[in-house]
Amino acid sequence: MALVASTACASGSDAVASGGNFDFVSPGGKTDIFYDPPAQRGTVGTLSGPDLMDDLQNVSLSDYAGKVVVINLWGQWCAPCRSEADDLERAYEATKQLGVQFLGINVRDPQKDKAQDFVRNNQVSYPSIYDPSMRTLIALGGNYPTSVIPSTLVLDRQHRVAAIFMRALLTDDLQPVIERIAAEQ
Repeated sequence: MALVASTACASGSDAVASGGNFDFVSPGGKTDIFYDPPAQRGTVGTLSGPDLMDDLQNVSLSDYAGKVVVINLWGQWCAPCRSEADDLERAYEATKQLGVQFLGINVRDPQKDKAQDFVRNNQVSYPSIYDPSMRTLIALGGNYPTSVIPSTLVLDRQHRVAAIFMRALLTDDLQPVIERIAAEQ
């Protein structure tokens, strides 16, 4: 699998990201990757940006301290993103009582209103960072494959990367992984 790294210039309203100590590795081109044991997981960097649905709000990974966080990279233009939206919402609803938060990152959507329509039409209830320039990917690690949309990362309660899925997901794919990570001590 070819890994494509990209960075873009940002204005003051763009997402903010700085790298952590997570080093993305995809052994043999796998699309489902699990990082175990927990003590060997790397952290993503500072991740923050404007809330897609509320221009006056900022959303930050640090808002969810102590929670398992599921990060989904998506775009309204992406057919697999449209197909997985209801599955992600079901997994979120089924696991939020376990101390789980979902956070979307909307990428490559220069027209914010289309991305907002996607959220409303698919009844997505968790927040998304609006990031058409894809600057947030800096926080995911310098060699994270920016060409793979949708991608979903599951972070443990210390915000270390526990799992990555580089494909569209079904509820049955994602929910058991989230529940396992939420149960970790």
